[in-house]
Order: sequence, then structure tokens, then C-alpha cells
Amino acid sequence: MEYLLGLDIGTSGVKTLLISLEGKIISSKTVSYPLKTPHPGWAEQSPYDWWEATLKVIEEVVSSIHIDSTQIKGISLSGQMHSSVFLNEKMEVIRPAILWSDTRTTEQCGKIYTKAGGLAQLINYVSNPALEGFTAPKILWLKENEPENYAKVKYILLPKDYIRYRLTGELFTEVSDAAGTLLFEVIKKRWSTSLLEKLEIDPDLLPPVLNSFDLAGRITKNIAEQTGLKFKTPVVAGGADNACGAVGSGIIQEGKVMVSIGSSGVVLAQTNNPQADQEGRIHLFNHACPDSWYMMGVTLSAGMSYEWLHKKLFNRSLDYTKLDQLAEEIEPGSEGLIFLPYLYGERTPHNDANARGVYFGISGKHDQRHFIRSVLEGVTFALKDSLELIKDKGVKIKEIRAIGGGAKSRVWQQILADILGEEINLLNVEEGPAFGAALIAGVGVGVYNNFAEAVSRIIKVKKTVVPRIQNTEKYNQYYQLYKKLYYSLKEDFKELYVYMGFANSQNT
Repeated sequence: MEYLLGLDIGTSGVKTLLISLEGKIISSKTVSYPLKTPHPGWAEQSPYDWWEATLKVIEEVVSSIHIDSTQIKGISLSGQMHSSVFLNEKMEVIRPAILWSDTRTTEQCGKIYTKAGGLAQLINYVSNPALEGFTAPKILWLKENEPENYAKVKYILLPKDYIRYRLTGELFTEVSDAAGTLLFEVIKKRWSTSLLEKLEIDPDLLPPVLNSFDLAGRITKNIAEQTGLKFKTPVVAGGADNACGAVGSGIIQEGKVMVSIGSSGVVLAQTNNPQADQEGRIHLFNHACPDSWYMMGVTLSAGMSYEWLHKKLFNRSLDYTKLDQLAEEIEPGSEGLIFLPYLYGERTPHNDANARGVYFGISGKHDQRHFIRSVLEGVTFALKDSLELIKDKGVKIKEIRAIGGGAKSRVWQQILADILGEEINLLNVEEGPAFGAALIAGVGVGVYNNFAEAVSRIIKVKKTVVPRIQNTEKYNQYYQLYKKLYYSLKEDFKELYVYMGFANSQNT
């Protein structure tokens, strides 16, 4: 038999999958590592921790099964987007990587807008707004706050590209990850020399850009000896985690949409006609497939809202199965109780770090069942915000596929179908970005002729959830009120932020 290996350099750990060419999971291993928060709002990790975990997880997969490593025909990688790795001329890590979830760069985002000439001009350059999570503001932060470290920087890499460099000795990135740096011309597929010049960032600090399915190197002799992999095994460039997740869900054709309900919620639609949103409400990134893009909206607290309810309101006294059962006892609309899932601010469509969670419409008739169901409905309304924006950009929705932990809930599946007013397809395979990376490896080394062949051979719809028309009509009314609530509260969120800041300063 022949196999493919996919690696995902995630925020909580490295996951490795070994699959057959028919998509069967042969072995799956994960090794975790710590997240450090030295100051409020900071999020950092050591790239050396990623590397040690990668070596361990590959060795565990290769040694856990009795195969000849020559049967592994290709390797590819996925990784967390935006996070920065700063290397010196000796290819040593200068400081801990600043992660996608780090929010220290608000000031630098403002400067990017000023230097670029405003939001419209920035989107003209790179198709996306300046957000704290992106790579460019992290580079400016380092330059302004740690000039001694910035002076040492020879290369700036993204997480999976750093790990690929350690495996192969070759320095590259690829289009889907480059798109998330805020330094890449997404439509033209090249570094934005104009924006780099305005931001005074040396373009030589950035690696060459490949297609996701291009060969990016081969396993070195040293790594082969450490891991059990075969010397010179091909390593394909790979993709950003969302791009790989989309490939692993079969989202490779115009009009196919992935809805992912994990800690955050993602609505991602493939398109062959890239159009940036001039207001910066949704992202436009390069897909892993050739000459392909995707539009993406993100709600920050999807599964995290349900987890918050489970831990904080119910103190884990009920498991998720029981919470689902209680939610099913309540009619759609939760008898007028609406939840805004802005526990940690919101990304799409508001880009508002000040926004906060709200229960609206509480009355004496509401009990714990209403509070449970309204969380599921509120998160789904937030996902609908993203889907409606994608539709507004001219994308014709042909199919929606749901993945993630939330999509395993029967009641949430039906709420999703009812609120979106669309059939929801569930898949036979749900292994996340590492699985997509393995498929990209297969395309890159030629065991699949193209992405369409890989997807058709492996990914199947196992269940379809049909919307209930009466429920959809009811939810459409609630959705109109849901949308108005944010704008009614927007200035109040700002005022609350000021009050909280004042209180914090008094306590220190």
C-alpha cells in the first residue's frame, strides 16, 4: 500500500495523520505544547516547542505501524495562520512567536491604515483590513518595541513554513498562508511591494511564494535518521489551516460553502471570481487549489459560547448531551430570548473588540432551557451574518457542508439548517486541516491527478439536514431583530469599555 502524511501545526499542538490513498486513517497522533501569556492580551509560543513536538509526533506515527517508510509517498503541512516566527542570519529563533490570537497590536493597525492611505487603499493593496491577528502589525510592533530584536531579523516565517524549513532545509511560503500576512496581493498572488515600501518593511525578509501543491523540498538525511522517514521523501508546500480544512471538506468548487463550528465559527466559500469587500467585513484569501480563492467570515465565540454556558452557568453539572436535550424542548426563537455571542468581541461583520455578550428579552417565563437554546441560535445568527455577506458578493450557494464539534449536535444541526434556510450536509470524514494537508500532498506528488479526483475518491456526504420552512420563516423575523441589537448597543459597548478600563486602573 501507499500512504500520505499530513501535519497540522495548531495552537494547542501538532497533529499528524497517516492516511491511505483512499482516505482511510492509518494512524493519528497529537503532541501538545504550552501557550504563554506574559501580559494581558499577549499570546506567544516557542517555535522550538513546535519543532520538538513535530519530531515526536512523526516518530510516533512511523513507529506505531508496521510499514516501510518508502510507502509514504508525500508529506504536507497545515498551520495556524498569521503567527510570526522571527529568525536571525543563523536561522535561530530570535524571540517567541507572536500568535494569531495576540491583540497587542491595535496601535500598529492604526498606523497601517495611516501609512497605506486608509481602509480603501489598504484593501486595494491586499484585499483585507488591518486586524490585530495579522502578521504585518506584529512586524511593526517588533520594530517599534524591540528594536534590538528587529535589527537581528533575517527571515520572517509562518509556523508551518518554519517546520517545513526544519524538515527540508528549504525556505518557502505558499499563497494561502501568505494571504494572511496583510502583505500579499491576494488577487495577483505576489508580495505587495507598494505596501511593504509604505510600511518600511524589507521585502527580502519574506520567503519566496509557491502554490500550495508545489514541491517545497525533501526530507533531509538528518531528519530521516531522527524520525524514521525515508531520506528525500517529497514535502509539498501545504496550506493555511482554513484552506486545508476546506480541502479536507471537499470545498474546492464555486458555490460550495464550509461552516465550521469549533471554538470559533467559520463560514468559508470557494470562489473563482475574487472580490474584496470594500468595507473589510469579510476576508478574501487564496485557496490551496490552483487559481482559486475563498471568502471567509469568522465569529469569535461559537463553540466557546456553548462551553462558557456549560462551565460558567451550569458549572459542568450537565453534560453537552443533556444540554442538547433541554434545548430541544424549547420552540425555535426561545420564546423571545436572544443571545449575542460577543464574549470576546466580534470579527465578522463588526470588527469590534469592544462588543460583549448579551442576553436580550429575559422574562419570568424563561428557564434554563431557553438560555441553552438561545446560545445555539445566537451563534447561528452570527454565522448567518457571514453567509449573507458572502451572498452579497455574488457567490451563488450550491451546497453547505458543516464540520466541527458543534456540527455533531443533532439539535444544532437542525438550528443551523433552519436559520440559514439551506440544506446542511454532513461528511464521512472529519479530521480537520491535517487531513486536507495529506490530500494536498497527494496532489503535489501526483498520486491524485488533481483536487477533484482526490475529493471524489474520498469525501462523501453521509447525512443531509433539511430546513423546516415554518422554522425558517420564524427565525428570519428574529434575525432582523438580532442584527439591530448590535447597532443599538455599539456606543454602549464603547462606554462599558471605558468604565472597565477606569476600574482596572483604580485597582492597580
